[in-house]
Amino acid sequence: MTSQRQPHTLAAEHQPPAGHRSAGERGRKAAMWSIVAALAAGGVWLVSKPHPGDVLPGLGPTSNQPSASPLAVGQAAPPLTEAQSFNTERYFPAQRAIELDGYRARRTAGRDGADCQAIQLDKTRDLLKDLSCQGWLALALTRTDQQVISSVAVLRFADPRAAGRALEAIRDKAADFEFTYPDGVGAPAATVKPMTAARIEQAGHYLTVTLSRYADQRAGTAPDALLIDSTRSAAAAAGSPFMWM
Repeated sequence: MTSQRQPHTLAAEHQPPAGHRSAGERGRKAAMWSIVAALAAGGVWLVSKPHPGDVLPGLGPTSNQPSASPLAVGQAAPPLTEAQSFNTERYFPAQRAIELDGYRARRTAGRDGADCQAIQLDKTRDLLKDLSCQGWLALALTRTDQQVISSVAVLRFADPRAAGRALEAIRDKAADFEFTYPDGVGAPAATVKPMTAARIEQAGHYLTVTLSRYADQRAGTAPDALLIDSTRSAAAAAGSPFMWM
């Protein structure tokens, strides 16, 4: 009596015994299910696009495979244009002392704008019409001895030729521009005529319009030596950043 042989296949011969999975794989899955249980108990679900090899698709990258698209390193922001960087804080930071020869001062106010008529006293008549004025900044420079306040308006033009034409147009009209007082200090009454020194200079394609007065607003028909010297120094300090631009 011949005995019957049991069916024998190559696949069955090489199939690993049940329960023969690596301890690492069982540990990973147990840990993941623990996370799922904790998130479900707290009512929190983090759903994301499945990644290849994720143990639990939809819960973020749970595999050990690196992301196929790593985050790109951020590119540096493009440099500011000349117009964008034209402001008082960039060129005349409030915390930086201004020193030139014996002149020492600090910026005590600053403002800027694009409409050059806004810095003029008469808003109905534009002294710079058709002269390519492209923006302005204004600052108050107060001497460290608190005696003199210098107001400087820096006007930006398209090119040095345009700045030169504007200089000829307003050479004797510095008093037609607003005086910038330190923050918290108001202009004197209209009846008060402070002693004032004035100066207009060109620096590259910029003009500086500088006016100086005593802090106590003392009156006078002609500026004295201190006002004249303060005006010259304030104008030079204000124009130096733009001299070769």
